[in-house]
Amino acid sequence: MPYLKGSLHVHTTFSDGAHTPEEMVKAYLDLGYDFVAITDHDYLIKPHYWESIPDRAGDLIVFKGIELEYPPLRFQHFGKILGERETLLIFNHPNQYRLSIAEVNRQIQVISREMEIHCLEVTDKGVYTKMYDTPEIPLPKIASDDSHTLDMCGWAWVEVQSQRDRDSILRAIKDGNFKIGLK
Repeated sequence: MPYLKGSLHVHTTFSDGAHTPEEMVKAYLDLGYDFVAITDHDYLIKPHYWESIPDRAGDLIVFKGIELEYPPLRFQHFGKILGERETLLIFNHPNQYRLSIAEVNRQIQVISREMEIHCLEVTDKGVYTKMYDTPEIPLPKIASDDSHTLDMCGWAWVEVQSQRDRDSILRAIKDGNFKIGLK
């Protein structure tokens, strides 16, 4: 089964990104990615967000997603990426909040009372944070570039061993059938 390269955390002009969804999608297509997830901030998205995200660009699969703020934990973000039937929830950038491993695990427990978190982002704006890539946090670890501008595209990614469809990609990530890549 092939490895598919993708980014799971991308922002556009629908929240705090500098470029349109089409421009960001084209950047990842030009970098040779197989999939990308548009994940603008829930509290900033503009009208027509969901229908403005394309399904594909050539061979590039485009996931619709959103970066949610979890108010009970004050500013903690997690990504929600939608497949056809599957949904992937990612605990985003713990380093941005300077969380200890114990705090990460506590926050995952709190969120898990309402929804299951499937993986943890071990990068912050595409920069690897080794501290969180530990078995002490019992989740698969992903890398993403959290791109807001074109020059941030391609800093960090996942390579998923999967069939080339949305649900298979998300299931493979949940199962840990991927490796991370860094620029």
